[in-house]
Amino acid sequence: MGYYAKYILPRLIDLAMRNKDAAHLRAECVPRAQGKVLEIGIGSGLNLPYYSSQVQHVYGVDPSSELQRMAARKIAAVPFEVSLFPQSAENRLPLGDQSIDTVLMTWSLCSIPNPEPALSEIRRVLKASGRLIFVEHGRSPDAKVMRWQRRLTPVWKRIAGGCHLDRRIDELISGAGFKISDLQTFYLPGPHPMTYTYKGWAQVLS
Repeated sequence: MGYYAKYILPRLIDLAMRNKDAAHLRAECVPRAQGKVLEIGIGSGLNLPYYSSQVQHVYGVDPSSELQRMAARKIAAVPFEVSLFPQSAENRLPLGDQSIDTVLMTWSLCSIPNPEPALSEIRRVLKASGRLIFVEHGRSPDAKVMRWQRRLTPVWKRIAGGCHLDRRIDELISGAGFKISDLQTFYLPGPHPMTYTYKGWAQVLS
């Protein structure tokens, strides 16, 4: 891993994800988590202040040691336990089957190299009664925007930590054995190839 990827990129990600539109979506979605929570792509811990008193324990997964170091600084300020797992979500998680009440993903599925095994692990650890809450950016239904997403993604991946602009988030989640019970799609302010957003929640198909 080069100097840019290890030290500069994590700070750029942290700065970019502090914008007011992302904060508004965090305030809407993160408080819906409860019980034992698995956060995929915990990053620098920007979601931690938004969890409610209904949360007992957050297990945060992120492959960036620098982002996890930044997240660790925020742990003392929250009233629940936090455990950090320095790994990619596509690798087997150190959690038991059906042991998690809520899985939270915010702007992370785009950057996982192989999303299918990651979603399979999420399905394994999530209780049948649990929820997968997600806020992700991905492929636009607008043909012109989609073409730009496909053109830009090869370069964007190299400068943005493997981020794909053109993943169909709903199809990935549904194809992994989840039923999406609520889904909203919209553009956030900014360039459309980077801002088409999927927000909702899903449960494991029985």
